Amino acid sequence: MRWHLPRTAAAGLIAAAGLAVVVASDDGARLSQRWRQHDVHRPHPPVVEPAESPIASRPPKDAIILFDGTNLDAWKARDGGGPARWNIVDGVLQTVPGAGAIETRERFGDVQLHVEWCAPDPPHGVGQDRGNSGVFLMGEFELQVLDSYRADTYADGQAGAIYGQYPPLFNASRPPGQWQTYDVAFRRPRFDATGRLIEPARITLFHNGILVQNNEAPFGPTAWLRWFPYDPHQARGGPIALQDHDHPVRYRNIWLRKLPDRPEPSAADVERPRTVALTHERLDRYAGKYRPANRPDSPPWKIVREDDHLALWLPARPFGIPMEPISETEFDMRQTDGRFTFRIDAGGKITGIHFRIADSERELSRVDP
Repeated sequence: MRWHLPRTAAAGLIAAAGLAVVVASDDGARLSQRWRQHDVHRPHPPVVEPAESPIASRPPKDAIILFDGTNLDAWKARDGGGPARWNIVDGVLQTVPGAGAIETRERFGDVQLHVEWCAPDPPHGVGQDRGNSGVFLMGEFELQVLDSYRADTYADGQAGAIYGQYPPLFNASRPPGQWQTYDVAFRRPRFDATGRLIEPARITLFHNGILVQNNEAPFGPTAWLRWFPYDPHQARGGPIALQDHDHPVRYRNIWLRKLPDRPEPSAADVERPRTVALTHERLDRYAGKYRPANRPDSPPWKIVREDDHLALWLPARPFGIPMEPISETEFDMRQTDGRFTFRIDAGGKITGIHFRIADSERELSRVDP
């Protein structure tokens, strides 16, 4: 649900105004292509039995430890920002019903997140009233925590769901009382300079080692009974939050790793040498068969002329690789950091090629006249 609109409050609005009012402002054409939130006719994911419950996994050395069983220094109360009011019992973090959600003091964007959680045992309640909590990415996108072991509820609200949007691909739940793991890869949404959304958030989730969300793109932040659009402020990232839903759910071993942006090439990085025009006669002289000098028994490489450039055909490859001329004897590979330099003896005969690709080099000998 959306944090500023509790489920109980939203229920009151519906009772007062009617369900149609809640979705009236959304685009009808867009909504018609989605399942309605919490549709009981939506197919339930197949059940899969995960491996035996593991011991707590150890975080990598570069991880940011959010909870290791000793303190709540990394957390604060979501409501008001004071100290987190959850309990630590025997090294385990437990919700305090009515204390409210907690969130990290630090904000995060792209992360790898590990969380271990445990639903109450013996189980109590049915549907959503059964071991309910949630893990919020950036404080906006909820991964549902729920006792979904041999229990029934709407598909987009069970454990492993991106709440209200995407059911898990599988129900990978362990029995209540057993520790469960969420391993998440999260990519924050991207916006341009005007605040226009250019890339939605992306979520991949493994529940107990089973892939249950495969690079899904939420169509907005988590909300209950309606959908909200992306907000440009989300570009700055947000906290990891844990939900208090009045159920004594337990957590342990919470850590994450910040994920860097992939470096974009500069204009100089993508600049390529200028091509030159060579006559067809010149190009035809280079065409022929060549073999790696250190592998005399290997199948030959074939170079053919294709219009105003050459193409390399490798053994067992169904396509030619363009070789664009940048001098009388040098040819560049446009899509790969590779260069061909033809060897010519004193009599003007083509004898071979010096071939460099990335950080490796090899000599090719011509094997036809």
